[in-house]
Amino acid sequence: MTQEEDIAADAAAETHGPTHSGFVALIGPTNAGKSTLVNRLVGAKVSIVSHKVQTTRAIVRGIAIHDNAQIVFMDTPGIFKPRRRLDRAMVTSAWGGAKDADLIMLLIDSERGLRGDAEAILEGLKEVRQPKILVLNKIDRVNREDLLALAASANEKIAFERTFMISAENGSGCDDVMDYLAATLPEGPWYYPEDQISDLPMRQLAAEITREKLFLRLHQELPYSSHVETEKWEDRKDGSVRIEQVIYVERDSQKKIALGKGGETIKAISTASRKELSEILEQQVHLFLFVKVRENWGDDPERFREMGLDFPK
Repeated sequence: MTQEEDIAADAAAETHGPTHSGFVALIGPTNAGKSTLVNRLVGAKVSIVSHKVQTTRAIVRGIAIHDNAQIVFMDTPGIFKPRRRLDRAMVTSAWGGAKDADLIMLLIDSERGLRGDAEAILEGLKEVRQPKILVLNKIDRVNREDLLALAASANEKIAFERTFMISAENGSGCDDVMDYLAATLPEGPWYYPEDQISDLPMRQLAAEITREKLFLRLHQELPYSSHVETEKWEDRKDGSVRIEQVIYVERDSQKKIALGKGGETIKAISTASRKELSEILEQQVHLFLFVKVRENWGDDPERFREMGLDFPK
């Protein structure tokens, strides 16, 4: 048994009654609110959130403790009809995460219903053997009759174990989901130490935070052909940390957008990212951002490995 497993076992032993643990794959169409929900259920930010679709690129694991259960949420990329190599890698990653989980949680945007990608996901789920629950999100924006009709329509297509109606944004209904998962996941020791909330390395989480700020700042202007990497991480003697990151884009025109007039845009992104990283790390952060052009990085296997994705042929 590893040291981490020993710590997890000791933490679990301090609780009362048998412990439960397991992996829950959260899947759904793009922009259904998966990352917002994972952050809500974990109680901390482990996955980046933006209004731009397809923000999550690889599986992010958020770890929550509820009653005697350790629940490992797998926030998967949104499932959609792929057009590029990166799209294919993201969709493959999402379905792979679903097939590796103990339980699948399908999240549907109640406003959009079963149109488009949601319908295709329901078809795909018919081939997946794991038990499934349906979670209807954004219920505060839809009337009760429409919610009941949506739940009935989805359950006609898939034999869901349970259906939940929630708002990931304000937390309504989320406790019911956690109660169900804690009681349903199999008995067994915890996989991670009690205070661990994610398996994402801090360097990668820092890059994801900056990518979120990039998307939020340049929602319409910068296309998806951008990628952030943490290249240097130095813990300094004064207790602060120096972080150097590179934002990769594919063309000079995109570099100009990311920098902004007089460097105004990159400064704003750096300030927002540095503030959030300082809060997460609970130490002073010196963040330095650089923008580099790397043509066709979306066809570079190394960039896919950096994002935690398999490079599709």
